[in-house]
Amino acid sequence: MSSIIQDDQVFNNEVSFCRVYSEESKKILEERFLANRISYFIDWQEQSFLQRIFGGNKNKILCTIRINRQDVDRARELVSGLENIKLRDFGDRKKDKKDKKK
Repeated sequence: MSSIIQDDQVFNNEVSFCRVYSEESKKILEERFLANRISYFIDWQEQSFLQRIFGGNKNKILCTIRINRQDVDRARELVSGLENIKLRDFGDRKKDKKDKKK
């Protein structure tokens, strides 16, 4: 009897999609992802001791949103226009655009 899972199979298609810097933008992003059935994972970054002391804005956060690689194009459309979000640059997407132009 053989196992269904083989050693060469890879199931982790998760990519770091963007960084979010405000609580309001995170809430809007979560609502949009849930409405469009995009699963996500929030990776919270801890602030340093000095950032907590001297960072005057209590609404400022720092987290990375991770999504499935297959949902990147759809998620880009949903994120357009939101402030306090920095998208990750996916180099393979630029390569695909160049190939389509040829």
